[in-house]
Amino acid sequence: MTQDISTKYVELNTFLRIIGIEGTGGKVKLIIRSGIVKVNGEIETRNKRKLKAGDVVEYLGKEHIVKEELIR
Repeated sequence: MTQDISTKYVELNTFLRIIGIEGTGGKVKLIIRSGIVKVNGEIETRNKRKLKAGDVVEYLGKEHIVKEELIR
């Protein structure tokens, strides 16, 4: 049985830790809720926002593209 690609995602908080945001999960949550993270050009404050392959996350002026291999 294979998983449909449309149901695969990674949560925003997990993605930020993957790209190297230092600190605890609580710190990452505060970063997201502060309004300085954008997803596809829009400010995102939801900690558990589901990201799909191809989504663009911007943090501190740097854009990070969600790659398929990071998705479960």
